[in-house]
Amino acid sequence: MKISIDIDCSPEEARRFLGLPDVAALNETMMGEVRTRMADAMKAMDPEALMKAWLPTGAAGMEQMKAFWSQFTQRPGEKGKT
Repeated sequence: MKISIDIDCSPEEARRFLGLPDVAALNETMMGEVRTRMADAMKAMDPEALMKAWLPTGAAGMEQMKAFWSQFTQRPGEKGKT
């Protein structure tokens, strides 16, 4: 024997029926705070400042990284080819 029950209700009605708290106001407050923090973080992402932080030595740092990674792309027995 198989018994099925279909309940047609909105999420709000289900929340009230189950006695769960209404967190809509809290959710709006928290999402507003998240939006504010994300906007502030995006303002701080100046491309020039990011490049200075990531590559403090500038072009010389890029050359060092290129030399470092070239070690992994060389075949055994090759020396100095880039």
